[in-house]
Amino acid sequence: MKRLSFATQLLLLWAVVAVVCVVLAGVIWLLIQSDQSQQVSLASQQSATACEHVASRYSLSRQLNPDPYNADLMHAVLDAVLVQTPAVEGGFWDSRAASTSGSPSGTAGSTDHNSSASVPAPKTDGFLAYSFPTYQGSGIKRDIPEAETPLILRALRRSATTHASVSDSVRAEQGVTVVSACAVGGAANLYAWTLTRTHAPLGPYGQILVSSLAIVLAGILIVAVVLGLALRRWKNSLSKLELALSPQPDTGSPVRLRAVGEPDLDKIVDAFNAYVARAESLQQRAVDLSDQLMQAERFSSLGRLAAQVAHEIRNPLGAVRLKAENALFGNGGRQRETLASILVQVERMETQVSSLLALTQPVTVTKKETNLAAWLAKTVSTHEEQAAAKGINLDVGLEALQPDILEPGNCSVHLDPAQMARALDNLVLNAIRHAPPGSEVVVRASRIAGPGGKILRLAVIDNGPGVPAIDRERIFEPFVTGRPDGSGLGLAVAREVATAHGGRAYVADAEHGACFAIDIPWHTYL
Repeated sequence: MKRLSFATQLLLLWAVVAVVCVVLAGVIWLLIQSDQSQQVSLASQQSATACEHVASRYSLSRQLNPDPYNADLMHAVLDAVLVQTPAVEGGFWDSRAASTSGSPSGTAGSTDHNSSASVPAPKTDGFLAYSFPTYQGSGIKRDIPEAETPLILRALRRSATTHASVSDSVRAEQGVTVVSACAVGGAANLYAWTLTRTHAPLGPYGQILVSSLAIVLAGILIVAVVLGLALRRWKNSLSKLELALSPQPDTGSPVRLRAVGEPDLDKIVDAFNAYVARAESLQQRAVDLSDQLMQAERFSSLGRLAAQVAHEIRNPLGAVRLKAENALFGNGGRQRETLASILVQVERMETQVSSLLALTQPVTVTKKETNLAAWLAKTVSTHEEQAAAKGINLDVGLEALQPDILEPGNCSVHLDPAQMARALDNLVLNAIRHAPPGSEVVVRASRIAGPGGKILRLAVIDNGPGVPAIDRERIFEPFVTGRPDGSGLGLAVAREVATAHGGRAYVADAEHGACFAIDIPWHTYL
């Protein structure tokens, strides 16, 4: 399985961090909501139960005391019931006193006085008694909480209106305040109420826990942002390296990378630049060694060439000297024969020198559009007389993978006709010299498929002794010949011409005799 790229791995890690942040935020919200709802439900149940107990206990206790508004009894009942329910406070309320609290004081006082001499003076808004026995302070708390008074009155008035037990609540910073109100049986207009408070979500340390989780969430978000920026910076740095290492036009020297500002990547850049410096040093050393090798090869070739030239010219010179010495002591007829022989040797030396000069001069190719069939027939026809003198038949023909391409008179190629004729002349002359009398020399032009495109192949085939496999490469070197009277330069010239055309000259496989071929790129103009 193909591994993910480093940038993709970082991106996936960033995505995981983002998902963790979202999940953590959701968990915090669910914890807060679920815990708070549960606390409110329990507080409402506890407050309502305490209110019912207070009302029922007071109703039972009032049977022993005919006064329905006994303040001492109210406090005693509140203390006895609420002490068993921690964090719950409560009291009694008179709906009549609450309804007349807004009337003039004289009227209110006259009404309360005439109703009963033992009724306790009602507190503000109809409150008769209040107790908080589990208060954490010193003693029992007796003063009604002012902040919660509006909520208490709202619950009591709803209970008085509906004649049923009610519960009400309000949210505060530190939790939820729950109030329950219920009627006291057997006492008209008398109501009991209880109040309790829920703690902050997630317990007394919920705020600290939520704050801690929020800090953790913020830290994770910061890490995600930093990771995202680092990912972007790394990706940009990698893009710079990728661009620097992408294929560029050849400048002649290896590319050196510039630091990208990331310590880890800069280590790779430094290592790469050190490798480039070493490669340049080795390349320069290879160039120096190549120059030295080429110089040594030139001296070696020059030595071999000098030896070959000396050998090729010394033999005709020796023959010339011998003939000249004999002519000094001979008669007139013998002197004429000697002079004729000397001319033959001089001509041979001149041919050697001319071929050598031609070989040492660079081959200059001037390509032009040439009719292949006409050029081939004209070039080969110059050797018909020499071939006929030896009883050899010259067979000229065109072959191709697609015959219509090489129809006579309908195909032109792009080559230097003079230079290529010079190369083909050497191949044909070589075949005529090695072919036995009465045999045939075949000259063929064909188009074949090569690795780089179509190729024009000129092949000269004879029935001579052939070329041993071990000599097929060496035969094209200067002064290498299989005949005593050969110069050894014709095939070398043919190879130089083929190379100048972007091709090659070589010895191809043949069933009988030898097959010398020249392959050059095919360029047609149909």
